[in-house]
Amino acid sequence: MPQTDTYGQSVPYSTLSDKPNAQSLGQGIVDAITPKTVMTFPSAVVRGATIAAPKMGMITWLTDVRRLEVYDGTGWSVVTAGTSAWQTITPGPSFSQNGNSQGNFSYRLINLFGEMGIMFRGGLNVAYIGGTSNLISNKLNTVPLPVGARPSSLRTLLIPCSDANSARVALKMDVQTDGDIIVNGFQSDTKPPWIGFNGVFCSL
Repeated sequence: MPQTDTYGQSVPYSTLSDKPNAQSLGQGIVDAITPKTVMTFPSAVVRGATIAAPKMGMITWLTDVRRLEVYDGTGWSVVTAGTSAWQTITPGPSFSQNGNSQGNFSYRLINLFGEMGIMFRGGLNVAYIGGTSNLISNKLNTVPLPVGARPSSLRTLLIPCSDANSARVALKMDVQTDGDIIVNGFQSDTKPPWIGFNGVFCSL
């Protein structure tokens, strides 16, 4: 009668009294060990079609999004994301890069407490229309964020700004589900020459 491993992982092996059957032996070991390894799938869709009933503790790597996930009994939770390079954001018409010498306005995807998030860095100079507090546009990005970097619902964040010519030291930034990033808070007494994004992040 087959026995199981001494580590309590239910991996079977044949004993000397078992009838020889190489296929049964091999399949039993493979089927028992595979769910306990890091399984690789091209996407979450393929994983869902392959694993109809995932078990708690299963770990998978998704190639398309470069993400390691573990099944916690209720859903797939992000363990870590692959190296996510900083992506420069092309600023909207009222803004230019490297505000306050903070570097270019950029983003990257991160693992945030078991789910995907987005982090920003850098700074933008602000250009006003004439002597007013009006902008050509309060949209920070010319090109919307890619689908994989868009939140599932509106994310409203605080971003720092210069206290020069400004009654405030922070403004409101909305990361929208369509990939647009909007900033609000400019007014007659709030015309900061730059805004910043270092340390600003949110979940997707």
